[in-house]
Amino acid sequence: MSIIICPGIHEPELTENFISAWREVVVDNLSFSNPVNILIFPAESFSALSAFHILHFLHQHLGDRLKSPVIFICFSAGVVGAIAAACSWQMLGGRVKAFIAIDGWGVPLWGNFPIHRMSHDYFTHWSSKILGSGENNFYADPAVDHLEMWRSPQTVQGWRVDLSGGESPSQQRLSASEFLYQLLVRYKEN
Repeated sequence: MSIIICPGIHEPELTENFISAWREVVVDNLSFSNPVNILIFPAESFSALSAFHILHFLHQHLGDRLKSPVIFICFSAGVVGAIAAACSWQMLGGRVKAFIAIDGWGVPLWGNFPIHRMSHDYFTHWSSKILGSGENNFYADPAVDHLEMWRSPQTVQGWRVDLSGGESPSQQRLSASEFLYQLLVRYKEN
């Protein structure tokens, strides 16, 4: 399995912080029966918006291993290019296990794979639902700065919203890193 990290348009240090916090809280606590390949798309300027560049990156690193499952974790402008790349990867025969959009406000998210949104506040969570979201999403409460979701997911507290029960969603209080952990536990062996 491969986890594809698609940053937005920001300082590279923010992605380094995300990876460090994410590895500490999420990856180090999971045991995978198969090795996990973590690939970080080197977003430079506007390439984060480019499905072509992200798809080319996937072909460079995964080659013809289309059936090897991938999970996308994307932030901000990186969500734009990554959702199109994920759909294209799947159309080419690739297997997308899940797509996790962190603060991809205003980005339509539709695909034939599970999609999860993580938002820096309730308004972003609520207003993004019309553009597509999955059954399990997260929003920060109290609200945090947009970049804080990427810089320090382990410190961002909020709510996991589970819509799989129908009209009345269930909620669980946790950190953004714990939400990512729950998602990876779900998808690690499926």
